[in-house]
Amino acid sequence: MITLFLYIDPGTGSMLFSILIGAIATLYFLLKAVVIKIKFMLTGKDIGRIPQTTYSYVIYCEGKQYWNLFTPIVTEFEKRQIPVMYYTSAEDDPLLNKQTQYIKAEFIGSGNAAFARLNLLEADIVLMTTPGLQVYQLKRSKKVKHYAHILHATSDATMYKLFGIDYFDSILLTGEYQKKDIRQLEHQRNIPEKELITIGCPYLDVLVQKIQELSVENTHLFTVLVSPSWGSSAILAKYGEKLLDPLASSGWRIIIRPHPQSKKSEVQILDRLTKRYENNNNIEWDFNNDNILSMQKSDIMISDFSGIIFDYIFLYDKPVIYVTQDFDLRPYDADDLHHEIWQFETLKKIGIELKEKDFPSIKKIIEVTADNENLRKARRQAKNEAWQYQGEGSKNAVDFLVKKYKEIVNQN
Repeated sequence: MITLFLYIDPGTGSMLFSILIGAIATLYFLLKAVVIKIKFMLTGKDIGRIPQTTYSYVIYCEGKQYWNLFTPIVTEFEKRQIPVMYYTSAEDDPLLNKQTQYIKAEFIGSGNAAFARLNLLEADIVLMTTPGLQVYQLKRSKKVKHYAHILHATSDATMYKLFGIDYFDSILLTGEYQKKDIRQLEHQRNIPEKELITIGCPYLDVLVQKIQELSVENTHLFTVLVSPSWGSSAILAKYGEKLLDPLASSGWRIIIRPHPQSKKSEVQILDRLTKRYENNNNIEWDFNNDNILSMQKSDIMISDFSGIIFDYIFLYDKPVIYVTQDFDLRPYDADDLHHEIWQFETLKKIGIELKEKDFPSIKKIIEVTADNENLRKARRQAKNEAWQYQGEGSKNAVDFLVKKYKEIVNQN
């Protein structure tokens, strides 16, 4: 009985946290006003407006998996001599120890601790990859004039959990194709239209440079890269041993690269699978921040609905096999569109679908998978659609943010 009284469901917990944040914010500004009044009484001078710690630009990095996205943007700000406040939830964020003149970096914790800080922000513009603004714990601060969301994948913008990007003021896209479905959801949900700006993909621009610095293996083994997304519909959670056992018995080198979120949300699954294959010499696990080394080593990728499929074909032009049948879209924005989204439609053109019933024959399927000219042409077309302005992503991002800042200043 005691356990029942102590349990708080996630929805109620989120509501209570929001109330707490609201109370903290109210108390914070009330105390600032009291301090001003006391100073006025003691000095007899008009102190004027409450002193503000307001930043022109704030960038929030949720985790180290987004370093490649923000690094070129921060570098572009530094090059232009524009001050930026960079908040990070990664204790080992390299920017914390990097000497910069115009970028101030600070670790603000993770989870609710970070949200508590972000919800009290005072800034003109905030840029982040984190979805769910104004949906759960992460709230819009009344002291922030513009929230910009930058996509961290070239796949559909509607593959966030429900309402993931609804309450941002602008979305920085990788390709024009992403606009159509965002607009449809805005109209269906009767919410204001956001600014949609196609900038390209800064992190792919970075990876292109990093790839050029990689060394080539002296002895190459035929390698299959298993690189899924995370969640109940992703292949590690949904199929696990059913898929990995026949791969393990193939004799090929198998690199398994779980999604970074799996280390947080699917610990039991990873523990079970790593233990199961700990004595298989041909099985490697890749938990590194950068994925390009595993992509370079591999000859073919097996994935599901992960955006890494498009990184793979855009950067290396190698074949992919995907497992997507019976995908449950209900938790995602895409479920409200009532049509097949771009990435699923495109997967059929650029890759070979693998069904569960074919898992026992997976070695044969991989052997006979033809990397024909039609697949190659489809990969090129997908790259041109989803990764526009190649090499210019960070420049275009900063161009937009600077333009937006000038608009905000002129309005005030």
